[in-house]
Amino acid sequence: MQTKTLLLLLWVCLTQSLLAQVDASEYPPQVTFTTQQDHDNMKQQLGITKLRPGYSGNETDPNHANYDEALADPCPKLPDALTTQNGKKVTTAEQWWNQRRPELLEAFEKEVYGRIPKNVPKVTWVVKVTDREFVGRTPVIAKQIIGTADNTAYPLISVNINMILVVPTNVKGPVPVLMMYGRPAFPAPAQPSPDDMEKINTTFKEMMINTNPEMKAIFEKYPAYQPITRLPAPNFFAPPPAGDLPSTEQLLAAGWGYVTIDPASIQADNGAGLTRGIIGLVNKGQPRKPEDWGALRAWAWGAARGLDYLETDPLVDAKKVGIEGVSRYGKAALVAQAFETRFALGLIGSSGKGGATLHRRFFGESVENLTGSGEYHWMAGNYLKYSAEESPFGKKTGCDLSVDSHELIALCAPRLTFISYGIPEKGDSRWLDQKGSYLATIAAGAVFKLLGAKDLGVSNDYTTEKMPPMLTDMLNGELAWRQHDGGHTDAPNFKYFIPWATKFLKYERKDGQ
Repeated sequence: MQTKTLLLLLWVCLTQSLLAQVDASEYPPQVTFTTQQDHDNMKQQLGITKLRPGYSGNETDPNHANYDEALADPCPKLPDALTTQNGKKVTTAEQWWNQRRPELLEAFEKEVYGRIPKNVPKVTWVVKVTDREFVGRTPVIAKQIIGTADNTAYPLISVNINMILVVPTNVKGPVPVLMMYGRPAFPAPAQPSPDDMEKINTTFKEMMINTNPEMKAIFEKYPAYQPITRLPAPNFFAPPPAGDLPSTEQLLAAGWGYVTIDPASIQADNGAGLTRGIIGLVNKGQPRKPEDWGALRAWAWGAARGLDYLETDPLVDAKKVGIEGVSRYGKAALVAQAFETRFALGLIGSSGKGGATLHRRFFGESVENLTGSGEYHWMAGNYLKYSAEESPFGKKTGCDLSVDSHELIALCAPRLTFISYGIPEKGDSRWLDQKGSYLATIAAGAVFKLLGAKDLGVSNDYTTEKMPPMLTDMLNGELAWRQHDGGHTDAPNFKYFIPWATKFLKYERKDGQ
C-alpha cells in the first residue's frame, strides 16, 4: 500500500513538472472573461436581450425583495412529482425508478443545474499525509487526500481536489462518515517530542545565524529562548466546555468520522472561473454552452469523486456516507444527494433558492437573483431563461419551470434527508424563504411514502399544511425537518441530526482500539 501511494505521489509530481514544459500553442487558448463578460456571453447564446434584475435583501431599498405572503405564490400549484410527462399517475416504486425519476433528472439537468459532460476526466486519489491526533478527548487518524483530475486532454488546466478525512480510533470500524463542504485543515496536528523539538530549534538557530550572523549575539543574549515551542497538550482532566461541542467533535463522540472537502479546489465560486476548474478543464478553457453544468453541479460531482475514494478506505463504512452543507453549499449538498444515490443521507442547511426552497415562490431571494451576474454561475446557462423579459422565446418566470425543489428533494428518497434552517431573528434571513422550503418538503413526502419511507408525519397537501413553530422536532421518518433557534448555520441541529441518522442507519458504535 505504501509503495503504491509513493508511486502515485511521484506521478503527481511528474505531471506537475511536465506542465511547465507544455507547448500551449498545441491547445485552444484559454478564454479569460470577467464575470460580466461571461454572463453577457451566455445571454447572447440564449438570445436574451433583457433580464429582469434581482431584488435587494435590504428591506429599506426601493427594489427590495417581496416579504408579503399575499404576493408570494403567483403560481401556487406545483408540478406533481408523481405524474409523468405524459400524464400517467405513478403508483409503484418500479414506475418511479424506471420512468419518473429519469424524467426529473433530465429536466433538472437541462433547465436548472446543467449536465455533467460524458468526457469528464477520471480522478486519481493519493493520501498525501496521515497523522495521529487528538480532537478534544478523542484520538483520531487524520488523512489529507488529494484527487487529481486527468488533464492530458488539456494540460493548461489542473484540478486537484483537496479533502481531509478524520476518523476516531477509539471505535471499532469501519465508521459512518459525514462529508462537509469547507476548508480542509488538520484539526490538531501531532507535535514533535521534546527531544525532537530541541533538535529542530538547534537546527533552526544555526540556519538563522548562517543567514544573518547578527542573530548569534541575540541568541547568546537569550540562551534559554527557543524560537519554536510546542502547543499546550490536551488537558483530559479539564471539565468539558459549556454548551454544545463543535459539530465535528459531536460526530467523533458518536463514533462517526467526517470529511472536509474544499469546493474551491473543484470549481471557483464566480463566473470568471467558469473557463477554469473542472468545468473549464472539460471545456478546454472555452465558455459554457447553455446546458453545461454550473458550480453547484460541479461541487456535487467533486463530492461524488470524494465518495469514490471513501469506498476504498477500510476505516470508512461507505454505505453510510452523508453529505452536508450550509447556504450555497447546502444547495450543493442537496444537488449531490439528489443525483448521487450512493450518498446515504444529507444534512441540508439553510439552502434557500436553488436548494430546498421553491423556485416559483416570489419571496425573498428570487429566480432573478440566481440569474444575475453574482450567482448565475451556480446554475446551468439555460436557467437564465426564467428571468428573461425580452428574448426570442418571450418572457419567462419561475412559474414556467417544469420542475421545482420539492422534486429535487424527492430525488433523495427514500434515503435520509434532513432539511435544516435557523430563524431570521438570529441571522438566518427571511431572504432564504424558510416557508418555501417547508412547503417543498411537505410535497416531497409523497415520494418518500411511495418508496416505503416515512415523511414528516403530516399530510402532503402543501396548500393547507402550516409551518410549525421553531424547535418543533419532525424527526420520526427518513425525511426530517427542524428549524433551530440560531442563525445562518446548521450547527444547533447537529445534536438532533446525529442520533436521528444513527438510528435510521442502524449504526451501533463499538468501542475499542
